[in-house]
Amino acid sequence: MATQEVQQHGFQAEVKQLLDIVIHSLYTDKEIFVRELVSNAADALEKVRLKQLTENGIYGADKELAIHITTDEEANTLTIADYGIGMTREELTENLGTIAHSGTKAFLEQLKEKGDGNADVIGQFGVGFYSAFMAADTVDVYTHSWREDAESLKWSSDGATGYTIESTESEERGCKMVIHLKEGQEEFSKADRIKEILEKYSNFVSFPIHLNEERVNNVDALWLKSKGDVTEEQYEEFYKFVAHAWDKPRYTMHFSADAPLAINALLFVPGENQEQFGMGQIESGVSLYCRKVLIDSKPEKLLPEWLRFLKGVIDSADLPLNISRESMQDSALIQKLNKLITKRFLKFLEKQAKDDAKAYNEFFEKFGRFLKEGIATSFEHQEQLGGLLRFATSTTEAGEVTSLADYIERAGEQREEIYYLVGASREAIETGPYLEAFKARDIEVAIFTDPVDQYVLDSMPEFKGKKLVSADRADIELDDVEAEGESLSQNETEALVSWMTDTLGERVEKVEAGKRLVGSPVAALAPKEAPNAQMMAMMKAMGQEAPTPKVTLEINPRNEVIKNLASLQQRDTDLAEMVVQQLADNALLAAGLLENPQSMLTRINDILAKVAK
Repeated sequence: MATQEVQQHGFQAEVKQLLDIVIHSLYTDKEIFVRELVSNAADALEKVRLKQLTENGIYGADKELAIHITTDEEANTLTIADYGIGMTREELTENLGTIAHSGTKAFLEQLKEKGDGNADVIGQFGVGFYSAFMAADTVDVYTHSWREDAESLKWSSDGATGYTIESTESEERGCKMVIHLKEGQEEFSKADRIKEILEKYSNFVSFPIHLNEERVNNVDALWLKSKGDVTEEQYEEFYKFVAHAWDKPRYTMHFSADAPLAINALLFVPGENQEQFGMGQIESGVSLYCRKVLIDSKPEKLLPEWLRFLKGVIDSADLPLNISRESMQDSALIQKLNKLITKRFLKFLEKQAKDDAKAYNEFFEKFGRFLKEGIATSFEHQEQLGGLLRFATSTTEAGEVTSLADYIERAGEQREEIYYLVGASREAIETGPYLEAFKARDIEVAIFTDPVDQYVLDSMPEFKGKKLVSADRADIELDDVEAEGESLSQNETEALVSWMTDTLGERVEKVEAGKRLVGSPVAALAPKEAPNAQMMAMMKAMGQEAPTPKVTLEINPRNEVIKNLASLQQRDTDLAEMVVQQLADNALLAAGLLENPQSMLTRINDILAKVAK
């Protein structure tokens, strides 16, 4: 074809202004231009693929639907070619010669009105092609439309003064962009650098991407496939790829939804919790894609912080993106994605717990801390998360755990409380004074031994309408139960309580004879509103002041120690006072509220010295 005269076109003033914004203001990282141009090439290939289904006379019908990228360090160029839909002379002017078409002026007016909110407006206009000028002095586009009789054309521009269009010798169908790089942008002429960018952003593009004749995108976008078409081995390999992991995934959740948002997601629970190995807080491992193109590898607020252990991909075609695809326009949409995916994942865990309790319990042992964090920070998901808790109780066998729902079912609807105790270990709780009253009345008590449990339970005052009540509180009222052993008389008890109250003074709120103790002589009961030992320890660890609450000291008038104390008080007041102080220390120690346990040692030695005479 004979070469025609070169047509020179100037940019309008508005277009020049817009180009300056695109090139210098919108993109925070210049490497983004590679992603934009590859995405445009993929769109062009998709368009010609559809044409092939409906049209005859496709120019170069035998060409592979692929993207070919070539680097040339000597010439300092980067070439991106596709065998896609191509462009005619009119389409070159429309698509590359103007930006936002007739809307350019309105666009600029909105930019002025929005001020710093440019990103909200920019997303309405597709100008990713011009990101090439962030790194390029000039860009040449060689193209031939899909029609057999179309011209072979060359479009050239420096992104500032204007552009030219001219006919060329025969070109293959599609577009070939030759990017002549600026001085200082030589990195984009290096194969290793381009490969790094492609693997980061464009690894799941539908069409083959060849870099210097070597294919670089070899991983399928499994999240867009039907679950029945993906093998466990493929899931495992994909997990290792996206998570940079060495272990196997513990759980795999693969789902799609059309409403209220179009979503395709593939999420994995790792085999191991890296935070348990003392490696610090892990970062979110779920990437956000739009039509298989990476938008953000670490999107903020896409998932709640407590789901940071998840790995995988979320792809939504509904994303309204700013011009650079580097941030979301609509924070409300991110919130919708957050809620939808979080609820789906929690329902997934509920099903796993029901289908294979043993496997779920193993998951909870390793990842339960994250769910507990969610209870304390995400009120809207608290009920679901509470149902996923697993713990021992006073009636479960060693190594066996249960759930709050199962606890309620065993307790019966007439019970309005879920009683629990928090301690260092199950053994410590079972040998302490607080459990015996509930055992005597056949009341099951949940046992929690994680240091964060008290904070978590304080954050969740009820579950399915049942109040969660710490079994060491002073205000708990229990039914009478027949007690073993002879008790002090009422007069003897009242006299002992009065004397002990005077003796202990400011150390306790009060002393009283109670009904809850069965075998133990005394127990320290904290006020309902006071922090318990675990909460105090957490407050101190965070540098907060945590004054020791004044407790109610409950005595057991049937216990031999208490009965002997009543007699001792009549015979040897000094020794009796020492014993009372020791009993108070014992009770506070059992409650985790004794600030200076060393003070007990001197007194114990003094008591031994007296009784050994």
